[in-house]
This record gives sequence, structure tokens and C-alpha cells, in this order.
Amino acid sequence: MDIVGRSVATLDVVYRHRLGHGEDPRHGAMARGWSVQRALCATQREDGLELTLLVTPLEDEPHPAQQRLRPHAVRDAQVRQRPAAYAIALCDSAVLATEFSGKTGVPGQWGLPGGGIEPGEDPADTVVREAWEEAGQRLESPVLIDVQSDHWVGHAPNGVLEDFHAVRLIYAARCPDPGTAVVHDVGGTTSAARWVPLEDWHTVSWTRGARALLHRHLESCVSGLALDAHCRTDS
Repeated sequence: MDIVGRSVATLDVVYRHRLGHGEDPRHGAMARGWSVQRALCATQREDGLELTLLVTPLEDEPHPAQQRLRPHAVRDAQVRQRPAAYAIALCDSAVLATEFSGKTGVPGQWGLPGGGIEPGEDPADTVVREAWEEAGQRLESPVLIDVQSDHWVGHAPNGVLEDFHAVRLIYAARCPDPGTAVVHDVGGTTSAARWVPLEDWHTVSWTRGARALLHRHLESCVSGLALDAHCRTDS
């Protein structure tokens, strides 16, 4: 994945680099003397995915990027960087949630609809596809609002030891014709889906990452998106 920084003041490109394994795009910006204000867009180019960030100059000296040391015990771990896209998907009265299945490391917890970006797929198309596969809902007009980066070493569901770097592009999207949530991709990583009433969202057993995103963005998404009414909140 290529990272492009554009100045908020001029929209000029002020840096460009390939995202290193385990690197957070915000830390990469700080190492180059910039502070990320927000994610601007993510597009597929001929040579791969490109994420553009709006940045402003750091007031202090640049912060050198920290090198991640790999312990001796995991030197044989399979290195994997996975770009994915997820959506805070809304109708007028609820937010869409998907439950992780036993094929994941967090079975029974709830997250946002989304998943891995397929080769050549635009990330905005990923969230539209995943919302249909995981919850039977059709989204429109996804808007990039954030990026998350997590890095860990552990065993994948297939038992393979991985040095895993998750890069999650987060979108806000509306559902113009919401209905009862239905999982179409049966037997995958999603066991159930439902619309959660906005006033009850904090009572759900969200993953840590999903809860943090909702705390940060839900209110602004609700106020900023043109949302439709008549959302079904039954499972």
C-alpha cells in the first residue's frame, strides 16, 4: 500500500512512501514532519492500493519511526499485511452490526460490516460488497473517514503462525432501503447481523476497535449523512 500525504493548506503532495510492515500511517507521517488530520481517499492504481491523507506540519521536530523488533521465537512467522475496508453503516435510527463467528479470534463479539479488499477492487466497493454478503444490506455513497493499523503475532484460524499487519480503511455509508439483516456468506467469519438502535449501541459487546471507532465517529456520521427512516431493528 502506498501512502500519500497532501497538505491541508495547498493540497500539494508533500510526501509519498510505501507503508512498511507493521507501520501505522500516522507514525509514518510524524517521521516525515507531518500530522494526519484525516483520511481523504483510497483508490486502486495499476501498481496497487493508494491511501491519501490530509496532513499539517508538525510544530515539533519529526519523530523517528520506531522499528518493530521481532522476537526470536516468532522469526518463522508468516509475514502478512492485509488491507481491509469497513463501514459505519446507518439508516435513520440504527447502525449495522455483524457478529464474529467461531472461525475468528473473537467469536460472539460484534463489529462493523467489512473485510479484505480483493485484488484490483476499489475499497469503497469492498464495503458495499461485504455489507451485502454479511448482512444483506445495500449501501450507497461510502465516504472514507479514518484508517486503523494493528500489528500482532499469533495463530490464524487455520493454525498458521502469522506476523500480521491489519490496515483497516473505515467508511461512513447510508442504507437507503434497510431491511431485516440476513447473512448471505454462510459458514464464513460472520455468524449473525442486526440493526442496533442508535440509543442502544453502547450496550453491544463490540470488539475494542469497533467500539473505539463508534465513539469517535458515530455522532458525526449521524449528523453528517442524509439518512433514511423506517429502519428494521430486529435481527
